[in-house]
Amino acid sequence: MALLGGLLGRLLWLSGLRRGRHAPGTQAMDQDRALEVYDIIRTIRDPEKPNTLEELEVVTESCVEVHEINEDEYLVIIRFTPTVPHCSLATLIGLCLRIKLQRCLPFKHKLEIYISEGTHSTEEDINKQINDKERVAAAMENPNLREIVEQCVTEPD
Repeated sequence: MALLGGLLGRLLWLSGLRRGRHAPGTQAMDQDRALEVYDIIRTIRDPEKPNTLEELEVVTESCVEVHEINEDEYLVIIRFTPTVPHCSLATLIGLCLRIKLQRCLPFKHKLEIYISEGTHSTEEDINKQINDKERVAAAMENPNLREIVEQCVTEPD
């Protein structure tokens, strides 16, 4: 029953019908958490270039949404934009976002990561991959891939 309630709440929120029901200050708290999330992901390094995802505008403050699911849990939604529509490393970037947030977010959360609509030629397939827990776990078991992810998510000294 809780699953159905959560799904219904999310559908209402997505349709815009629930926006007015938040308690005063809730929206500000969500914005504060969104900035907290952005601060975590902006320093992730691009797998090919010596730049961060922020510098390449793959992630921006506006690509992060945080919504309260219940009193102590949040839905974090990231929509990132690859540098080119045929970016071969979009899946790896999504994996880096997921791993860094799983490690660093200081609050209980559900995480959804998507490529911004219309910005990649295979966005639907990539969105499925980066939101599939089993595929993410399998990818992180690959030592070569894990090493690349670690290089991308490790904070510079």
